[in-house]
Amino acid sequence: MKKAGNVFWGILLIAAGVILGLNKLDILEINIFFDGWWTLFIIVPCAIGLFTQREKMGNLIGMIIGVCLLLCCRDILSFDMLWELLVPAIIVILGLKLVFSGLRGNKANAMLKQLRLEGKDLKSGTAVFSGCDLKYDGQVFEGAELNAIFGAVSCDLRNAVIQRDCAIQVSAIFGGIDILVPAGVNVRANTTSVFGGVSNKTAAQPSGPTIYISGTCMFGGVEIK
Repeated sequence: MKKAGNVFWGILLIAAGVILGLNKLDILEINIFFDGWWTLFIIVPCAIGLFTQREKMGNLIGMIIGVCLLLCCRDILSFDMLWELLVPAIIVILGLKLVFSGLRGNKANAMLKQLRLEGKDLKSGTAVFSGCDLKYDGQVFEGAELNAIFGAVSCDLRNAVIQRDCAIQVSAIFGGIDILVPAGVNVRANTTSVFGGVSNKTAAQPSGPTIYISGTCMFGGVEIK
């Protein structure tokens, strides 16, 4: 999917370069810099993300904002009306996301709650304007809480002992979280994202324990590999 996005952008840039060159040679007269052309740098990546990424919410919000800005630049909407309606629209979308998440249930949160009730020692890592590297080589791993706020967290589970299903709560706010998982485990992510998201590069396994990941990504992201 990522390759498809790169190919699309490559073709788009080549076409733009060719058109600009032909315009300079007076062979064509095509104005690619129409009113609001810059909004395509918001709309196109978000549109691609809707089809190529598992987490759709951030891309959906970004696409709505990009389309509204384009309509304002074309004098179809006014900027005053945009700012008045944009925030309520985003709030409604996030509310719907939370409602549907609640109806489906969140297994990661339920598992972490149960581990706390059992008095288990949950792993944790927090990076605020800094970095945090965590390794659990040879340790039994059952759950963790990872927070990256204007920082970066790396959680290496490749040599951890994962005997059963486990859960990770993530919070990436203007930051990034990398989770490295061992072979033979499944990963399922269910997050609320605003201008961010989760990239899960792991392959589904026919058997083995599952790592459930939940949390929030706001102008940040989580990469699982």
